[in-house]
Amino acid sequence: MRELFNLPDVGEGLTEAEIVTWRVQPGDTVAVNDVIVEIETAKAAVELPSPWAGTVQELLAEPGVTLTVGTPIIAIDTAGGAASSPEQSPAEGSADGGAKIGEAGKDGRIATLVGYGPRQGSAKRRPRRGAAPEGGPLPPVAGAPAVPAGDPVAPDTPAATAPAQPAGAVQGGAAQEGAAEVPHDGGSRGTPDAGPTAGAVPLAPPPVRMLARELGVDLRTITGSGPHGRITRDDVQAASSGAASSGAASPGVAAGAASGVDGTGAGAAAPANGAGAPAPVRPAGSGDRREPIRGVRRATAAAMVSSAFTAPHVTEFLSVDVTETMALRERLKASRAFAGVKLTPLAFVAKAVCLAAARTPAVNASWDERAGEIVYYERVQLGIAAATPRGLVVPKIRDADRLGLRDLAEGLSTLTDTARAGKTAPADLVGGTFTISNVGVLGVDTGTPILNPGEAAILAVGSIKQAPWVVDGELAVRTVCQLALSFDHRVVDGAEGSQFLADVGALLEDPGIALTW
Repeated sequence: MRELFNLPDVGEGLTEAEIVTWRVQPGDTVAVNDVIVEIETAKAAVELPSPWAGTVQELLAEPGVTLTVGTPIIAIDTAGGAASSPEQSPAEGSADGGAKIGEAGKDGRIATLVGYGPRQGSAKRRPRRGAAPEGGPLPPVAGAPAVPAGDPVAPDTPAATAPAQPAGAVQGGAAQEGAAEVPHDGGSRGTPDAGPTAGAVPLAPPPVRMLARELGVDLRTITGSGPHGRITRDDVQAASSGAASSGAASPGVAAGAASGVDGTGAGAAAPANGAGAPAPVRPAGSGDRREPIRGVRRATAAAMVSSAFTAPHVTEFLSVDVTETMALRERLKASRAFAGVKLTPLAFVAKAVCLAAARTPAVNASWDERAGEIVYYERVQLGIAAATPRGLVVPKIRDADRLGLRDLAEGLSTLTDTARAGKTAPADLVGGTFTISNVGVLGVDTGTPILNPGEAAILAVGSIKQAPWVVDGELAVRTVCQLALSFDHRVVDGAEGSQFLADVGALLEDPGIALTW
């Protein structure tokens, strides 16, 4: 029987998600809990398992489509049982005649495990530049640059919303209009055994697509060597090398990176092609490149604008001699107690922040405008800004003030690996009370970080390097780091912010001072 799987409510109050990549294709056999699709919300990427065992009949949404919760996304032919569809009548035997979990009720709202979610909405799709409706060509957009036909990196226009057809319109294996729309790459989705065509959407996972964009490679010109014709990283790099050797290279695009965690405890976005790879190239005459604002990038932008224009920011700076802390780190790394632990400088900063916050509670607080209160948090929910392929995220170390140095180091290591893999759970991205941003991993000395909404302070840690320093009246070479603290002046007074920053600096300059507190 044909079963329709609706986009579920993944929690955290999110009402829509984007289809990132399908893990199955029509004709594939799936078992219960097999991962069938990866979606991306405004907070994280989530893998969805199949609720049934059977054969995939049809994919009802293309990668890149943004759907509201409750929209059918896949049809599965099960081995037996009653058919279900969003038009099905209320469950028999139900006391209130309500809908089944994941299906629409009489009023169009989606039944979830904890009540009812939003009404069934529409699938939002970025219209292709230059695409014309059946009634005729689209009028030109004022101020929009012209894009040549066939441009492999033709920009997309801002999101547009089109009403979704009723789920009952899916008949005879044909996808409904608006649910399986024409891919933004142009043309229809190609079959695995079909060669590259001018309009076919290539089969490639998101990291490979990102690499292709960075290298300026048109995926439609590549024949994939992976399973079912899927394009791999090696295929993209080989195509890029071929273009470079043929003299088709044009000036490369510099890769930017956000503050985050790397091997030292904070990661940075590095070029995806790795060390020694050819410089990024783009096809001749490809023009400017545009990328849609979506997912994590859209959520981050909204949060930063809200923070910057709501909380009055103050930033203070402090240069610190961390020679003693770095020496302690080397001793601990060689000790039995820290055997097998990835002990990074950021772990010492995190511990110093937790100790200093206990002396200045205002930095671990928030301004509640609606209630007219300042909330002073009992525990430190420590956020670490991390640059990932999907953008800047801030996963949290829960109750960091209760953790010892070893536990903090292990927590940072786990956080780093999870963020880099794009597997940070949505619940780990909310509820922070203080944030650290390690800009030093990129060689930056200092900065003026913007507060995460709802938090009163954020600390930027600069690069740790040797520098001339005056010690006991004599010039010496010491290991130095710059700290920058931004705080909400509604919550944190200047004296409080200064005291907190001085305490963090004192602990990093002489870790033994903690014994006197």
